[in-house]
Amino acid sequence: MRKLSLSKITCIIVFCAATAIVTPAQTFTTLLNFNGKDGAQPCFMALIQGSDGKFYGTTVYGGAHNDGTVFTITSSGTLTRLHSFHGTDGTNPCGALVQATNGNFYGTTCCGGAGFGTVFTITSSGKLRTLYAFDNDSGGRNSNAGLVQATDGNLYGTTVNGGSGGCTAGCGVIFKITLEGTLTTLHSFGGRDGSRPYGLIQGADGNLYGITSSGGARRHGTVFAITPAGTFTSLYSFCAHTKCSDGASPLGTLVQASDGNFYGTTTGGGANGHGTIFTITSGGTLTTLYRFDGTDGKTPWAGLVQGSDGNFYGTTSRGGAKGHGTIFSVTSAGTLTTLHRFDGTDGADPYGALVQGADGNFYGATQLGGTHKQGTVFRLSVGLGPWKRDLHPAK
Repeated sequence: MRKLSLSKITCIIVFCAATAIVTPAQTFTTLLNFNGKDGAQPCFMALIQGSDGKFYGTTVYGGAHNDGTVFTITSSGTLTRLHSFHGTDGTNPCGALVQATNGNFYGTTCCGGAGFGTVFTITSSGKLRTLYAFDNDSGGRNSNAGLVQATDGNLYGTTVNGGSGGCTAGCGVIFKITLEGTLTTLHSFGGRDGSRPYGLIQGADGNLYGITSSGGARRHGTVFAITPAGTFTSLYSFCAHTKCSDGASPLGTLVQASDGNFYGTTTGGGANGHGTIFTITSGGTLTTLYRFDGTDGKTPWAGLVQGSDGNFYGTTSRGGAKGHGTIFSVTSAGTLTTLHRFDGTDGADPYGALVQGADGNFYGATQLGGTHKQGTVFRLSVGLGPWKRDLHPAK
């Protein structure tokens, strides 16, 4: 077992408080315990449900060469390893996959390829092709986040290092890549406008929105917007000082809710230093909805998902009764309910976001814990019925 140290996380990253309510009445099921051969330690990856009803994801380690895998798993827990990375085609995939309108899946690796990571495509049967290999600092390096397909049909993503923005080792870039593999760098971060971007979504207005985990005017991360043509706008800079306890170091991808606003989390900061949940308008007005205190979880690495009931669901990577993280729901007004506390045997350290399946249940993964201490895949039922998913919300 290899627990991600802060330096390894850097490589793979290279690499109004409300009262918490505890409710034990949820149905939690561990679907799979990774054993290494079938993959190990899914990291920031969030599962996605494909058009065939199966879930698809990646692991940072494990597989035939211990360089990570792409896998598919059914809602009942039957896993199929689709691909084992072996270095030349990339290593250590950390972000989520996206299923494009052509039916194929697209993703990134943090490392490998020409040295600085890759963009790849893979079919549901496991045929993988490298679309692009990052090979120099100016073009970006080390992508640890998933891609998003925009309404123009192209894919958009980020790298946490590299770029021509003037930072030492580079502060990361935002890029566009066609389905055929032609890559264009849209923005290089310079520190003042943010550093280490993680993940993008396309808003209803057609612009792309994302966060940086550090940098910005107040040095603790930012929220930004960028047009598909590359016009960049800094929307908000986080501050960890006690006088501005709005959170610090956001890492999860934003979600645009049905009210039109964006919701997200920070891994640190807030009144208790354990992270926050926030909402922000497209114009940059931020409201802190909830501040974690540790007993209700701490260090939420992942973003949120809005459930079919209108509430938001997410995970914390630490805290809770056993210190191994939690699953929670939160209303748009900031009322948080703890749904599950991990104890290690059922998983530990959930870094990735949840996904709501077509059956109404939520699915996710833990980076560690389980029978072999290599991570798990789990399902949580909160009583929501089947619903119709939009497979391509940007379309």
